[in-house]
Amino acid sequence: MDLLSSSYFVLFLIVAIGFVIGNIKIKGISLDVSAVIFVALVFGHFGVSIPVDIQKIGLTLFIFTIGIQAGPGFFESFQKNGRQLIILAFVLISSASLITIGLAFAFNVDLNIAVGLLTGSLTSTPGLAAAIESTGSTLSSIGYGIAYPFGVIGVILFVRLYPKLVGVDINAEAKQLEDEDLKKHPELFNRNFVVENEKIVGKSIRELKVRAMTQANITRIMHEGKTIVPSPNTILHKNDIIKLIGTDQALEKAKILIGEETQEKIPLSIDYVVETILVTNKEVVNKTIGQLNVLSNYNARITRIRRAGIDIAPSSKSVIKFGDKLIVACGTGNINNVRHLFGNDLKKLSDTDFFPIATGIVLGVLVGKLKISFSDNFTFSLGLTGGVLMVALILSRIGKTGPILWTMSGTANQLLRQLGLLMFLSVVGTSAGSKLVETFQESGMLLFGIGIVITLIPMLITTLIGHYWLKMNLLNLLGALTGSMTSTPGLAAVDGMTDSNAQAIAYATVYPIAMVFLIICVQLISMI
Repeated sequence: MDLLSSSYFVLFLIVAIGFVIGNIKIKGISLDVSAVIFVALVFGHFGVSIPVDIQKIGLTLFIFTIGIQAGPGFFESFQKNGRQLIILAFVLISSASLITIGLAFAFNVDLNIAVGLLTGSLTSTPGLAAAIESTGSTLSSIGYGIAYPFGVIGVILFVRLYPKLVGVDINAEAKQLEDEDLKKHPELFNRNFVVENEKIVGKSIRELKVRAMTQANITRIMHEGKTIVPSPNTILHKNDIIKLIGTDQALEKAKILIGEETQEKIPLSIDYVVETILVTNKEVVNKTIGQLNVLSNYNARITRIRRAGIDIAPSSKSVIKFGDKLIVACGTGNINNVRHLFGNDLKKLSDTDFFPIATGIVLGVLVGKLKISFSDNFTFSLGLTGGVLMVALILSRIGKTGPILWTMSGTANQLLRQLGLLMFLSVVGTSAGSKLVETFQESGMLLFGIGIVITLIPMLITTLIGHYWLKMNLLNLLGALTGSMTSTPGLAAVDGMTDSNAQAIAYATVYPIAMVFLIICVQLISMI
């Protein structure tokens, strides 16, 4: 059939069938997007192929968008969970390496093939490249080809089934992580207080250092029935009513400083407005509120920052990010100027600038090509995946370089991520499927069985350690597991089970560590 020789037709046919099968649930379990790779395996078995360049395009898009999304949380995650993640990566890679050596000697398997089995079981293309370079033999690629199909499928099945087997609710785990994030940024409240403390009467807000002492922000003051926008020079008078925004703890401190809470409202005057303004102006991104000096320039006060669904109490040191929603209290005469300052353009937020995406991927590919030689026998490079991921993480952390924003809207990121993933899974599946039956016929069950053991046993050991000893949240654990296995399809399987981003952050955090460990182990085994 001519259509089956058309790459673009086959690609979208596999995706369409995969989505249909992925939506089928059996006892509450479904494959979701992971079904695409199983459909691709069948197509590959019957001789259908898709150019490998589509796989590389899909992989770079998927990994780059993961890095951009995970970047802001990557460094915080490493500081918080770095020790745990290093332990997991070390346990998985070292146990897989020891099992490989043990089985190779037990069954008299050529070590060149065994190294390939190791990299295939962990689905690591950079590992295979290191194996071929270290051994100088093409036998590694045979071992890789034998172990790779189950390396892909085994991780997907493991991460899909493990939560069911241990009775853990993925949604509850995601909720737990959300609650932990909220503890870092507690809910903000509005309360009004009457100035009763004689020690603060007649003093300015600047003299009292209200923000520094209480961590609450004064947003409105009513003096003798008139509402005013507070400034650092505003003097507090006896019986003034002050509106503050802050956490419960901050407002309790404010009560001690100022006076009793009151239910009396502070009405908005006709020349005063409180408005939500969207940050879409590149010029203000990565600048602090103090640097923008909105209070002095526009007599406007930013009372709250809403970022990624979390309310943040602002200070002069708070850094403005693209897409932030700012609650601004301002006089009506200046509100247009404040809108212009921050952009407030919803269309700009939804637009996707492809220049930073293309530039970031180009830089990632170039970084991945760099090779570091420690000796004649030990050379290290990040490879395509590692280079693109590391560059994306760093660019996302930087946020902005001159006029270039290294960010994407959530919608754009999700679309490119899904597209890249589907392209990647389709090609990987057809490629692996073409060799599946041939592998059994030529190499028999022994090498395939060794590959299964190298894939499953280290995963099981690592997961049990992370779950029961390190007491890790399951989403963090599964993300770290797929990162340690360098398994992009495995991460996709976890992504399909939750809307949380925790697993992607854990994956991005542990992936470079695992890749370095694996390359070191590969080169050590090749010296035996």
